[in-house]
Amino acid sequence: MKMGLVGYAGSGKSTVFEWLTGGKPDPSKVQQGQTAMADVPDDRLAGIAAEMKPKKTTYTQVAVLDTPGLMLDEKKDNARRLGILREANGLVVVLDGFTRTDFAAQLTHFRDELLFADLEVVSNRVPKVEAGLKKAKPQKEREADEAELALLRRVVAGLESGKPASQFGLTADEDKALRSFQLLTLKPEIVFVNRGDSGFNDPLPADLLALAPGAVQAPAKLEIELLAMDEADRTAFMGDYGITAFKRGETIRAMFYGVGREVFFTVGEDECRTWSIPKGCDAVEAAGCIHRDLSDKFVRANVIGYADFIACGLSEKEAKARGLMRTEGKTYVVKDADIMHILAGH
Repeated sequence: MKMGLVGYAGSGKSTVFEWLTGGKPDPSKVQQGQTAMADVPDDRLAGIAAEMKPKKTTYTQVAVLDTPGLMLDEKKDNARRLGILREANGLVVVLDGFTRTDFAAQLTHFRDELLFADLEVVSNRVPKVEAGLKKAKPQKEREADEAELALLRRVVAGLESGKPASQFGLTADEDKALRSFQLLTLKPEIVFVNRGDSGFNDPLPADLLALAPGAVQAPAKLEIELLAMDEADRTAFMGDYGITAFKRGETIRAMFYGVGREVFFTVGEDECRTWSIPKGCDAVEAAGCIHRDLSDKFVRANVIGYADFIACGLSEKEAKARGLMRTEGKTYVVKDADIMHILAGH
């Protein structure tokens, strides 16, 4: 899963990239974007691993894509800069929270940029389809082109009216037809307010939360500096600033769950691990996240709910004795934090 960091120049976006991933931004890659990985912290797995003491503990990861900052005044290159984000599964919109307080205005302005970028991409396709319809072709192809043109014109009209594609009420077939455009206004969005050395404990303003109820905030640069200190100095400075906990993990989890992902666990002496899955996926799809063969040759899955596993003292044997280990088939919908053991044929 890949999340694209985006924001206006001066929002501290590259600092947020370093904060999330631990990777230093490479100045030579500013214009084409750069990617680094971030573990998705999970206290539930950490607790299991602390008790089971496996040889290895592995957390699922998120790829974080840093992109060139958008320009407020010279907009002609913004569509290209945003185009780098089209491969991302979701967007993390970084707002300047250290020199500005107009968060809602920043977000509204940015969303207009997304609308413009999508409008440009779709509008460029319309004349090509129109030209194709003027040529002789089989009836089936003509009907397909006419359907595409009608959809494109509908999308153009919607974007021109200021409505994002996520509000068009697209059917599954229409969504599939538009997939090649990788529309930015169809992507899930997480709003992050990048605070300075103050204000990070203040509640976010109501006008921003009305636009982005799941918005999160943190002082990214300050947390980087604190983490670089020795423990004694860090503790003292955290007390001075009123910081009780770092927000990095919370932010990464907001990114992960905000794009419709969940996890299931595999546990054992060798490894305890979280696996990333789409919310609502079935057992076969989950098995494929581990290995393609487990999906192709899926037989069944032994499943224990996380709460049941904890109640049984992290013992699969005890869970089975209490009837809390279930045997599930291909159509089982996996729940977040299920403990699973996949059984496959030869």
